[in-house]
Amino acid sequence: MATTNDLKNGLVLNLDGQLWAVVEFQHVKPGKGGAFVRTKLKNVLSGKVVDKTFNAGVKVETATVDRREMQYLYRDGDDFVFMDTSSYDQVPVPSAVVGDAEKYLLENNNANVSLHEGSPIIVELPASVELMITYTEPGLQGDRSTGGTKPATLETGAEIQVPLFIESDTKVKVDTRDGSYLGRVND
Repeated sequence: MATTNDLKNGLVLNLDGQLWAVVEFQHVKPGKGGAFVRTKLKNVLSGKVVDKTFNAGVKVETATVDRREMQYLYRDGDDFVFMDTSSYDQVPVPSAVVGDAEKYLLENNNANVSLHEGSPIIVELPASVELMITYTEPGLQGDRSTGGTKPATLETGAEIQVPLFIESDTKVKVDTRDGSYLGRVND
């Protein structure tokens, strides 16, 4: 059990028998009346996102979640196979659990996998990853001016928007939360 004052991003709550991960939270103390906590919760199994408000200090049931750093090995049908870096156990994770992380997941890269009662429920990537651009339209002379973007395909198959001067076979840093271009990587 925890109180609403203990809420933080990534915490998994057990509400009415379902698991909900805290995506966002905000403590609100209006001038009149009692304080409350406004949250955005994501259903761990269905991916549905809902807004829920709790009175401040109310007890909420937390789920026991075991977060481990794991290395992504390979894809096996609809499953992604991860290896626990401490015990070397291999854990198959269904593609529904991996979700959008699939776009930025390269073999041998690490991710945090959260397990609830032995079943994987959440896969979290680092905030940014470095990936190679496999294809983008060539840039033209003078494209170094501000503002313009073009689509580029990453080595994972995902498509992102990059500045006009970026070319194929360039390593770039990508934000895994929203797929935005963060900059070139100089090797």
